[in-house]
Order: sequence, then C-alpha cells, then structure tokens
Amino acid sequence: MVTGSLASSYHGEPRATRDADIVIDPTPDGLARLVESLIDGDFHVDRDAASEALTRRAQCNAIANDATKVDFIIRKDRAFSIEEFRRRQRANLLGTTGFVATAEDLVIAKLEWAAASDSDRQIRDAAAIVAVANELDEAYVDRWAATLGLTDAWRAICDAAR
Repeated sequence: MVTGSLASSYHGEPRATRDADIVIDPTPDGLARLVESLIDGDFHVDRDAASEALTRRAQCNAIANDATKVDFIIRKDRAFSIEEFRRRQRANLLGTTGFVATAEDLVIAKLEWAAASDSDRQIRDAAAIVAVANELDEAYVDRWAATLGLTDAWRAICDAAR
C-alpha cells in the first residue's frame, strides 16, 4: 500500500519526492522473494536489515542505481494499522495500478508522523488532503484521532482547511 508523499500527492497537493513509502505485510518467505526480486532488478537491499525489519515490524529500504529510494514499512500490529491496511484502495499511480492508503487513513498517519517528528510538512500534507478530498469520512477520522491522541491536531487542520 503506497503511503507517504506519493499517497499525499494522490489525495491532496502534488509535491516532488525522491522516495516512495510502501506498507507491506509479508510472510518471511514473501519478504525473501521480494528482496530477491528487488536485488535482481538492480536495487541494493540488505537482506539482514529486511529480515530484522520484519521481526521488529519496522522498515527497511531498497535503493536504485539512480538513488531513488523505496522505504518498505512493515505493517504495525495494532488496531489502526490493521484497519488502515484493510481499507487500502486500488488506484492508478503514475500509470501503474496498485493500492494506496485512503484519504482518511493518510490524514491520520500524517498527523501521527507530524507528532513524532514535529514536521510542518506532514501537517500541510494532511491539511491539503482535507481541503481537496471529496466526501472525507470525518466521523472515521474523529474516532481514530481520539483513539490515537490526535484530536487537537485534527481539529486544527480542519479549521485551517475550511
């Protein structure tokens, strides 16, 4: 599931990025196959780091020869992350069919990333999604914002977007 800047550009305000953030939920064998296919495709991937990421439910990356980076984020084992992954939607991303986080789930993720990193860019991304998203399920975002302690940030971007 594509998330991060690419998903934010899909749902909100387009912006340049040199990396892609992709949430995955692989088995150990599935991860090994992914790593091998990336290596076969001329990406640099550390097999041990990928295995450790799966164990810790963290992230690892693949770097292409042109320095393009793909961050593979192992889906967290918590209620919101499970629901977010379940709700992913099929989308055409730069001519390729794949899955992207929903606008609602991306807003919540951006608010979490902003809280963890004190990033204004994440807040701007979330506000842009709120400003342009058609039929945003605000009750869904309200529920998760309350559960995850993000209500004040959520209310602030709603006020700014309107």
